[in-house]
Amino acid sequence: MTTLPQHTDRKLGLVIDLDTCVGCHACVISCKGWNTENYGAPLSDQSAYGADPSGTFLNRVHSYEVQPEVGTAHLVHFPKSCLHCDDAPCVTVCPTGASYKRVEDGIVLVNESDCIGCGLCAWACPYGAREMDVAEGVMKKCTLCVDRIYNENLPEEDREPACVRTCPANARHFGDLADPNSAVSQLVAERGGVDLMPEQGTKPVNKYLPPRARDQLQGPEDSGEIDVLAPFLAPVDTGPKGFLGWLDRTLEKL
Repeated sequence: MTTLPQHTDRKLGLVIDLDTCVGCHACVISCKGWNTENYGAPLSDQSAYGADPSGTFLNRVHSYEVQPEVGTAHLVHFPKSCLHCDDAPCVTVCPTGASYKRVEDGIVLVNESDCIGCGLCAWACPYGAREMDVAEGVMKKCTLCVDRIYNENLPEEDREPACVRTCPANARHFGDLADPNSAVSQLVAERGGVDLMPEQGTKPVNKYLPPRARDQLQGPEDSGEIDVLAPFLAPVDTGPKGFLGWLDRTLEKL
């Protein structure tokens, strides 16, 4: 079994804004593209164009309809990947030491050459963040694009996870959550960032920013309902219609 480090020098992770995520899946596609061509074995697909396609993804986006106590229902798009937990059960359960947490930055990784594909780490993860690659027979998970964020051959602005670099809504943020002065730490403090399922005791590094409260439109008699199209559907001509209307407009021209 693998032991966890008592302390990590940094805590690199993601802050995901559920208020601005539009569910476009750009992060999913960019993640799949980068990690298929770079770190570890390619992320395989099975019957990609068939009747029952499946594949391995390190990041997925789930969408939920939320009905608040007051107001109308709205969609919340929920991206999910490895949270690089401080107390990661996927690491301590690994029988070969393939799963490990790095001391220098806190990233949880899988040494694929040591992974036997037993699936114990996937069972231990309460977030369902690990996926077995059927073609390779090894466990896959988010690496925070470790082969990208330290790559000095890339421009400085590209040294961040592919999902963060790609997000068109700026809903994904990357940085050191151990540094209270970092941009991500300040964002968490300002917006009340939360852990995912804190009751599990895994101490996830990644944080989620909750959706902001929606504006409430008040209709007649404060019914809580309003016809937003009413101003546009109001008649613009209150004069006579039909033949009489034509006759009236014709006589006005004489």
